[in-house]
Amino acid sequence: MCRSIKQLRNAEAPATPAEIEAAARQFVRKVSGYRRPSRANEATFEQAIIEISTATEKLLDNLIMPNQKSA
Repeated sequence: MCRSIKQLRNAEAPATPAEIEAAARQFVRKVSGYRRPSRANEATFEQAIIEISTATEKLLDNLIMPNQKSA
């Protein structure tokens, strides 16, 4: 669905907050169908980006990498 969103899980370097936010923004654009929301939808659009960014950070922080043992 979102082919332009780059993979953020990388063993060499963790994703930056800017990369996570950009991926979340692309996702919200794709799902909503808006490149830029109207003023009426702007707050909802931005809140979704924040929530998706937070969930993405949690996901990336908790993934177990192939050579890493779980606790």
